[in-house]
Amino acid sequence: MNPIGTDNIQQLLSEMRALRSRSSLPAAPIPGVADATTAKGPSFAERMGEALGAVSATQMNAQQMAREFELGRGDLASTMVAMQKSQVAFRATVEVRNRVVQAYQDIMNMPL
Repeated sequence: MNPIGTDNIQQLLSEMRALRSRSSLPAAPIPGVADATTAKGPSFAERMGEALGAVSATQMNAQQMAREFELGRGDLASTMVAMQKSQVAFRATVEVRNRVVQAYQDIMNMPL
């Protein structure tokens, strides 16, 4: 087998782009190659950070409402609802974490 150098890869990519521009087919993304026309969305890490921030905010809100209720300034029903929302959000976060860990382990155990 011949080793593929970066010059060969760049030449191949330029040929593919030239063929794509001459064809009537829509452009398909090439994995690992950034294209100027591709819109970059938020990454997985950014999405997870946002989700964890929302869970943290929900927990902080429930904790504050519980504190207010203990001081006699809060409503029991709204406090209980906030605490249940916090608990459900935390359980969902733990489940997502478990699924990500399981997916990572599955990928690492794949034969090469």
